[in-house]
Amino acid sequence: MNNFVKRTFSGFFFVTLIIGSILLSRYYVFLLVFSFITGYTVHEFHKLTNLQIDVHVSKWWGVIGGVLLFVTSYFFSAKTFAYPAFSVYGFYVLIVLIAELYRQKSNPIHNWAYFMLGQMLIALPFSLLNFILFIHDWQPLILIALFVTIWVNDSGAYLVGVTFGKHRLFERISPKKSWEGFIGGAFAALLSGYIFSLYIPHLTLLQWMIFSEIIVIFGTFGDLSESLLKRTIHVKDSGKMIPGHGGLLDRFDSMLMAAPVIFIYLSFLF
Repeated sequence: MNNFVKRTFSGFFFVTLIIGSILLSRYYVFLLVFSFITGYTVHEFHKLTNLQIDVHVSKWWGVIGGVLLFVTSYFFSAKTFAYPAFSVYGFYVLIVLIAELYRQKSNPIHNWAYFMLGQMLIALPFSLLNFILFIHDWQPLILIALFVTIWVNDSGAYLVGVTFGKHRLFERISPKKSWEGFIGGAFAALLSGYIFSLYIPHLTLLQWMIFSEIIVIFGTFGDLSESLLKRTIHVKDSGKMIPGHGGLLDRFDSMLMAAPVIFIYLSFLF
């Protein structure tokens, strides 16, 4: 019961924080909240990968890089600054790679590789949220729809999977996920897409349906990828940031692969 109460309150606070920051994004609330989330998620990623032998990435170097990419992406997508803003991030990455020459670690190639993986797998998807938010001027409802669809898909998959799940979706990586749960989540996401089409006219009904199923498919791949990471390193959760829910990486795993594909999809529509 105590765990259920913790999960409920922390989940409510998490949802309120995400949606509220997006709605107040013109007042830099989104910038502040998601800069912290990006940095902390990168920190969790390197904390996990550094558990391996011969991996010694500086977590703070990764955090600074992730936040720098997110901030420059925000100002560029909001048309506050032009292209040169990204040169700061590029120069920083170059400095990190050069600095590895002087650290005298046992396997610097691992450090290079995992630093870049953290930037590509964690920082880049978070940074692309800015381009979804500011696509075609400013579209907070579309970005909210991205997160709501992820949550609806997760809830539908969980409820149907627990009730009817018999056929394993990817047992080697995630033994609890089932095809029945996947279909249940996909159907729930379609319903959310239909509701979005009634109140957010920027996309047609068909476009919202495609939007929803892109998130289902690539959100599942993101979830499985994080499960693969944790299973490889033999940990249950990425952290304890959200009581009853684990770490931030656990909460945003579906977004990490869904957001880049949604950005590409929306770029063709707008």
